[in-house]
Amino acid sequence: MWNQMMNNGSGWMGVGMALFGVLVVSGIVILVKALLSAAAPSVTSPENGSDLLKARYARGEIGAEEFAQKKHDLKQ
Repeated sequence: MWNQMMNNGSGWMGVGMALFGVLVVSGIVILVKALLSAAAPSVTSPENGSDLLKARYARGEIGAEEFAQKKHDLKQ
């Protein structure tokens, strides 16, 4: 008789523990995703050709002469 009483509730306890485990793992995954997305820098593209030209010059992709020529071309 004692054995039958113990077996009646043990099935639901296992389901409850499994659901709790799923919730804990889901919470950890959501937390890690939130932290990683907050730490990642946002990438914005320059709004116009002048900004793009300035960015290329700042990165050293073009020299001063080419920068001045392209800047002059953009103003026209």
